[in-house]
Amino acid sequence: MAIAYVLISSALGSDETIIKELEKIPEVKEVQAIYGVYDIIAKVQSDDVKHLKHAVTDKIRRMNGVRATNTLIVVEGQGSK
Repeated sequence: MAIAYVLISSALGSDETIIKELEKIPEVKEVQAIYGVYDIIAKVQSDDVKHLKHAVTDKIRRMNGVRATNTLIVVEGQGSK
């Protein structure tokens, strides 16, 4: 199972719209608005890394209002549970 956390910087005033669109993507398992350098964090999960990369590159990064992303891919087999 491939998992990534995507930190998203959004255009001013577009947070709610982006969150609603992210919730429609099957690979997005969780999404939250956050404070700090980034505006939104999304947990993306897929059966394989290739499909995960497709979800991030072709679905999330191309959304209207997304200015920048930082994708953190989880190392399998390390960490809790």
